[in-house]
Amino acid sequence: MNTFTPELSVLKNAAPKQFEEREQTLPRQIVADSHIVLFVGQHIETPELEEQGYKCFFAQDYDTAIVTIEQLQSVFRRKPGVIIYRSHTDNHKGLNAWKQFFQQETSCACIPFLLYTENVSPEMKAAAKQYPFIDEIITDKCLPKLASKITFINKFKQLNAFPPLTVVGGTAQRKNHKRTINAVLKRIFDITVAGAALIAISPVLFVIAAIIKFESRGPIFYAARRAGKNYKVFKFYKFRTMVADADKKLQQLQHMNQYKSGDGPVFYKVSNDPRVTRFGSFLRNSSLDELPQLFNVLIGDMSLVGNRPLPLYEASTLTTDEWAQRFLAPAGITGLWQISKRGKKEMSAEERIALDIDYSNQHNFGYDMWIMANTPKALIQKDNV
Repeated sequence: MNTFTPELSVLKNAAPKQFEEREQTLPRQIVADSHIVLFVGQHIETPELEEQGYKCFFAQDYDTAIVTIEQLQSVFRRKPGVIIYRSHTDNHKGLNAWKQFFQQETSCACIPFLLYTENVSPEMKAAAKQYPFIDEIITDKCLPKLASKITFINKFKQLNAFPPLTVVGGTAQRKNHKRTINAVLKRIFDITVAGAALIAISPVLFVIAAIIKFESRGPIFYAARRAGKNYKVFKFYKFRTMVADADKKLQQLQHMNQYKSGDGPVFYKVSNDPRVTRFGSFLRNSSLDELPQLFNVLIGDMSLVGNRPLPLYEASTLTTDEWAQRFLAPAGITGLWQISKRGKKEMSAEERIALDIDYSNQHNFGYDMWIMANTPKALIQKDNV
């Protein structure tokens, strides 16, 4: 493993052949290379990254890291694929410097920036909230899955960094106008229906909350980070239907996963999941566990109709141009997948994504109304999944 020292000769000696080959094909363009990892702070051993083909550079502090980035760009026309900042006692000084760097160097704004620590402390979480350029806090357990994490974050930051292109003239202008009208109608419909529904069903919400609290220990609501339209990450709310430590038991149930797609996209859906409580099973089969998502609709994270927002471990596997199409549509409570295949064991991950892409390509306000009209008959699942 090569530890960075600020000398061009060291960087040249450390460069693998693929860097030189890419340099010949792209002599003038500076691109981010997903296989270059820049560690900033205390040195750590990362043999698992070397085995995956990563080239790791190390910088003791911010100033040395900037020199490294400049030399990578000037010599190899490359930017790091990810910056991993090792936390230490003087975090705020270093993070403030990085904040100014990303504000000034907009070309580097899409580089994933990860905060590395042995233990995720409240101080680390506070820092991640204070500095928006921090994409995630990771530990050594996250390093084996670094590739998918980098790809997902990079795609998310690119989609949010650049506004949609506006095409002017002829048919394209008319289509853009039609999309604007559909978006306005959709948002008005979402706010009206979600607001009215929350008021009407508030007694039901209180009863469900009381039963959940009485049946098992843990919070009433389950809040998880999900990826919606353009990979936007938000907190997704549901009534809790599982035992309190359900996430920790997921790896133990890999053999029960109904989506066994090999090297393809990763989805998890377990039939007769032992983590589900008795009342939770009723909530799932009646779809009452979805009711808190009306709050997500009201604040604009989701729509009533759209593609389901995905857990980050699933979204990170759908970053190719083909699969990413499903993220062009709004996230929704119900959608084409729900009314077509919901609750059926034989559905594959590819079928599910294909339905999402179909909706992304043809969704409009009228199509949403058709899906809403067909949703009631899909609310009662045919299988306990």
